Amino acid sequence: MRINNLTVDVVIPTYKPDARLHIILQRLMKQTYDIEKIIIINTDKRFIDEEEYRDIDRIEFHHINKEDFDHGGTRNMGVRLSNSDLVLMMTQDAVPAGRHMVEELVKAFKDDSVSVSYGRQLPTSDCSVAEAYTRRFNYPDYDITKTSNDILRMGIKAFFCSDVCAMYSRKLFEENGGFPNRTIMNEDSIFAANAIQNGKKICYVAKAEVIHSHNYKYIQQFHRNFDLGVSHRQFKEIYASVKSEDEGIRLVKETAMYLINSNKFYLIPDMVIKSGFKFIGYRLGKIYYLLPRKLILKCTMSPSYWNDYKMNDKE
Repeated sequence: MRINNLTVDVVIPTYKPDARLHIILQRLMKQTYDIEKIIIINTDKRFIDEEEYRDIDRIEFHHINKEDFDHGGTRNMGVRLSNSDLVLMMTQDAVPAGRHMVEELVKAFKDDSVSVSYGRQLPTSDCSVAEAYTRRFNYPDYDITKTSNDILRMGIKAFFCSDVCAMYSRKLFEENGGFPNRTIMNEDSIFAANAIQNGKKICYVAKAEVIHSHNYKYIQQFHRNFDLGVSHRQFKEIYASVKSEDEGIRLVKETAMYLINSNKFYLIPDMVIKSGFKFIGYRLGKIYYLLPRKLILKCTMSPSYWNDYKMNDKE
């Protein structure tokens, strides 16, 4: 099947993948929309056996060293290895929920001003109650098209996008400069922000579903939000026009109300504590340039990012 004769490749960065990767690849090969090839960019060849995937057609492996991985740069590499009109970014733990996922994402590109379309993330069966609600908060059951006209109304949510499952127009990807080659995380939202500010559209496609969620512990949330704060500081020219913390406060309030209305109010203390770890991590990340390197390495979830990073006291 083809929509406007658009071809699709898939790029999946991997590191120590588990059994889900094989399931993901099998489901991608059974999609109603044909995929040209799947490009696996694997970090550390020791942790993957290519022979385990010999039953998957049109797959190619590219191996990099751990110190060479970057959230933006590695995915840019994937785009360069692709010749397709559209490139679908996925992660090694996002399992397509149905056979129409790729087809639904492609439909958005009937509008040639769409730069990226991204899918809905459904909670896994073992997902916590609060995290499952967060999935519904961030990924509703209706489509959303975002443009520069929505920035004032939506704030930082206008820039929201996730490479857990996101499809990019190669032409507009290249015109927009791709991902930043060096970023600790958040390459997807940075790209989306640039695209919107350059007059393009970002589409959330509710029918393009993947199964993906995390039950992060307190300290894991702290580490993740520290890196998020670092990203927002390093790309402050993008995020200066929007408030990033208002959306987090709204999520906490709405999650608390949901737990109360569901008679699960006893989960509120855990949610509040976890939110506190998120907030402290984020605020510290925003002032990372004032912190000693030893403390940064204790706060980050990406210590390798800092190996050759030269800090600037004007950041």
